[in-house]
Amino acid sequence: QVQLIESGGGLVQAGGSLRLSCAASGRTFSSYAMGWFRQAPGKEREFVARISWSGAVTNYADSVKGRFTISRDNGKNTVYLQMNSLKPSDTAVYYCAARLGSGYQGSDPRDFGPWGQGTQVTVSS
Repeated sequence: QVQLIESGGGLVQAGGSLRLSCAASGRTFSSYAMGWFRQAPGKEREFVARISWSGAVTNYADSVKGRFTISRDNGKNTVYLQMNSLKPSDTAVYYCAARLGSGYQGSDPRDFGPWGQGTQVTVSS
């Protein structure tokens, strides 16, 4: 199974951009669908975006649609989350997660694993 390490978080002003990366170990990365989730203080972990193993299919939470873009480079074992037009409400710890196999269309965090350790994103107003 893969191990995941996120990077790219930080402090940014509202309206700014960040790109998160999630690097995976192991030679089976392309067998996994990948997801980004986030968790704000006092709130449950929520779905942000998902990408299929090939990168052909992507899905987004309504709250980020049109602002965030998920992508992957299977040659580099990395999945990305480009975040534009950031809002203070986007402040959270962002996690990437893997799900083995194809065809999954859900967004329940309980259906994903393994997980990375998370990276903090803070958007100031």
